[in-house]
Amino acid sequence: MPYEPPTHTVERSLRATTGARIVAGVDEVGRGAWAGPVTVCAAVTGLRRPPEGLTDSKLITPRRRATLAVELEQWVTAYALGDASPEEIDDLGMTAALRLAAVRALEGLPVRPDAVILDGKHDYLGSPWQARTVIKGDQSCIAVAAASVLAKVRRDTLMAELEAGTGAGEYAPYAFGANAGYPSPVHRAALEELGPTPYHRLSWSYLDALPRWRHLKKVRLSVEAAALESGGQLGFDF
Repeated sequence: MPYEPPTHTVERSLRATTGARIVAGVDEVGRGAWAGPVTVCAAVTGLRRPPEGLTDSKLITPRRRATLAVELEQWVTAYALGDASPEEIDDLGMTAALRLAAVRALEGLPVRPDAVILDGKHDYLGSPWQARTVIKGDQSCIAVAAASVLAKVRRDTLMAELEAGTGAGEYAPYAFGANAGYPSPVHRAALEELGPTPYHRLSWSYLDALPRWRHLKKVRLSVEAAALESGGQLGFDF
């Protein structure tokens, strides 16, 4: 099924309405995975014509993504990546972890952007960043599409390295190189038999379905509960 190529329309609109000179596209990958970090890329592209075939990374084959990522690294004006670890996701929750990873990416750029385009409908950045959310921005906006490809290739590579990185093949049964930490049948079977690795998110509900490993589940204390605790009450944010 053919897709309309992304454009610079949103970047041009931000420049015209806010006076922004430097606009960064931001996209994340790994939000729904059971293992590994959530990774965010911030990309500044200017208004130049992008490499052929650029679109949402999920619509591109793995081989083409890898090739396109190399092209994008040379083509973009600047880009930077930020991660939030499984431990940070467990401790903070996904929204706060996303913001942490995005701020790390944005602060890694050589110049602070005047405005940010976020893929999706929720502004998880907040003040002081001037953000515009765009649903399916990774398909419609060139800067966000570039960020989506760079983030996806970076995280997929990291997960494959986790699988291959232990000499004893300790994590091979989880097939991180194939599923990138998402709940594939092979991944589910390995979890049931072997339990979670140090790279798994331990506050997530998949552990509820694993009786042998349920005791490892982390409970994250919410901000509201922490305030109540000092008064003798306790609440939890799952």
